Amino acid sequence: MYLRGFASFALVCSLAACGGKADLNEPPMPFGDFVLGHNIIVADNVQKVPISRDATPEEWQKVMQKAVDDRFGQKRYQGSRIYNIGISVDGYALAPPGIPVVAAPKSVLAITANIWDDAKAKKLNDEGKKFTIFEGLSGESVIGTGLTRTKAQQMEALSYNAVQKIEAWLLEHPDWFGLTKDEQKELLAARDAEIEAAEAKPAEDDAPDPAAAATAAALPAGKGKAAGKGAPKG
Repeated sequence: MYLRGFASFALVCSLAACGGKADLNEPPMPFGDFVLGHNIIVADNVQKVPISRDATPEEWQKVMQKAVDDRFGQKRYQGSRIYNIGISVDGYALAPPGIPVVAAPKSVLAITANIWDDAKAKKLNDEGKKFTIFEGLSGESVIGTGLTRTKAQQMEALSYNAVQKIEAWLLEHPDWFGLTKDEQKELLAARDAEIEAAEAKPAEDDAPDPAAAATAAALPAGKGKAAGKGAPKG
């Protein structure tokens, strides 16, 4: 029984380690002439569920601002049309360690997002968009991430997933970014093609050079070895 439980725990830890942010290394999603202006995170009134690790409003502000900047910041978007993103951190639960497996709580984050067109001084969404976010593939469905992740890791994962959901929401409104649905579709297709080309390139780089192979085949036996190596002494 112990060995079976340990094996399950090891599997969960392995799955948790596999989680990453590879999409941030891919071409950014098409948002027209986007550049991030204000990155506003408000967490003053955040509510914590009873069974949770503690996190301060300042900690949430810092980790959420980083997640927004990682996805929407000027490392990825260098347009000239400024958009401001505001997020309210409404509530959270960070799974604590030491809870029995059968009662292991899940880590969750509740937020409300808004976006403004800076030049028009106008909020683009009529009402704040609410999201409920979980950590995702990290093993919490089996034992809770309180046993596999630190508080900082939980907050980082939740913030990353939250901003990814905001990105998906913004993609539902291409008109906010001066795009038609057809234009957005074409840009998304071009992005997919760029990703596929980048994924295929390593395989091409590893392929043998035909010219080098032909040259090697044309050399007499023994050529190309270090001078004097294997040659009879005079």
